[in-house]
Amino acid sequence: MAQARSFNKAIFFATVFCAAAAAFLAFAGRAGAQQERQQNGWQICNETSYVLEAATGRPDGRAIVVQGWTRLRPGECRVAVQAPLARGTHYLYARSSLAHRGGRRQWGGDARLCVDSSDSFTIENPPQCAAQSLDERRFRRVQINKRDTWRTSFSEATTYTTARARQAGLQRLLDDAGYDLREGRRGADPRRIAQAIAQFRATARLAPTASENQLIDALENYARRRSQQVGLTLCNRARGRMWTAIARRRGEGWESRGWWPLNPGGCVRTIDDVLIQELYYVHASLEGPEGTRQLAAGGEPFCTSGARFAIIEREACEARYYDTMLFTPIARRGRDGLVVEFEDRDFLPAGETPRQLQAARDAADAAAAAARPAQTPARGMAPADGEPTQDRPATP
Repeated sequence: MAQARSFNKAIFFATVFCAAAAAFLAFAGRAGAQQERQQNGWQICNETSYVLEAATGRPDGRAIVVQGWTRLRPGECRVAVQAPLARGTHYLYARSSLAHRGGRRQWGGDARLCVDSSDSFTIENPPQCAAQSLDERRFRRVQINKRDTWRTSFSEATTYTTARARQAGLQRLLDDAGYDLREGRRGADPRRIAQAIAQFRATARLAPTASENQLIDALENYARRRSQQVGLTLCNRARGRMWTAIARRRGEGWESRGWWPLNPGGCVRTIDDVLIQELYYVHASLEGPEGTRQLAAGGEPFCTSGARFAIIEREACEARYYDTMLFTPIARRGRDGLVVEFEDRDFLPAGETPRQLQAARDAADAAAAAARPAQTPARGMAPADGEPTQDRPATP
């Protein structure tokens, strides 16, 4: 396993510039109004507080052409498929930008299509995603029955207009970039938001004439870089598909969580916040042509499951119908963020099990056996439970 790369705490020093709160509110109103203009083609609109990356699927004869990624600022509409449109079922999926904290959000449905998670793409959807190193995602079905224009919007639990989505999105990006807006009962103070905007403009050295779109783009880039400097990120530098998990202390107990599948070259941020514990634990298994390979480093036993899981405590895994796996400890050493990179050389040959894992499983079996109540040996024939016995006279 490659040595974990670390990042030190980012400290933000800047002069606070006074700005009118009305300017912030007017900014959202102007930008939202600009997005209402209808354009020819399939227009997709972002009515959420997140920067989104969208992918579409459209019918092309008997095939489905999948294309991504269309970037949408909060409150923004863009044409994803030009007119003329083909009548029939189309497909739509979106994910939130990596700049946002709390893990990636997804907008989709029940239609399974293939995407390239790491780069822009246009593909004819294949029968099997993994065979072409693609990832499977669940798309929403959209029935289009017009040839010239169609509009579909992404939304979240809180209903926004495009103007309000723009305002909420800017506030979210400021928070993701590390600005403390201190929300009260009625939300964040518009004056504090305006001050934060002015402070960021000065820190980022944005030109006085920089547009609102340029402000959002700069905030997203800044928040994305900041997100890479905190938390725990796992990366697959091996040649096969990988399944990853983490474990850590939660309160007075323990928690293990997984799975995050990673294709070669892929990364996932499993913890978004600043690391505060001294030790974190990571697990990975590597798929290969000869079978699954386990990490050679070994570590300490935690509970896992065959499906996606979040398990509290680490004892008696098998007794609770979980599996026991070894997680390798990673020391924080005062750092806010770690990137752990797994390489081919970090794994045992297929079929080999770390000795520590076998010892942990033997100990678990012994503990389970000791917990079972002792059974008194039966003498003679015992009747079946619930069935009365019956004495019969001997046959002469």
